[in-house]
Amino acid sequence: QVQLVESGGGLVQAGGSLRLSCAASGRISSINAMGWYRQASGKQRDLVAVISSAGTTNYADSAKGRFTISRDKVKNTMTLQMSSLKPEDTAVYYCNLVTQYMGYWGQGTQVTVSS
Repeated sequence: QVQLVESGGGLVQAGGSLRLSCAASGRISSINAMGWYRQASGKQRDLVAVISSAGTTNYADSAKGRFTISRDKVKNTMTLQMSSLKPEDTAVYYCNLVTQYMGYWGQGTQVTVSS
């Protein structure tokens, strides 16, 4: 089994920054990709950013230029540096890990951006 634990969420004013972290543990093998998703209240869960095993990154249009995803393969951690935050970034942010066999989710961390 794989466990994912997110941290770093909180309340921030518009224009501020937050850094989210995700720590993976357990039987981790052959990670294909890790990513961040978010789900605002009453809405579907959407991709924010993803990083492949080769280090290739992709971002949602809403995140481009403001968010940066990175990964430490040795420590099995992933971060999402968020800057210039907007009220519409308010959501629960979930860490996702995909292996060749399964996908895993963290429990989520709340990010609230006040105007």
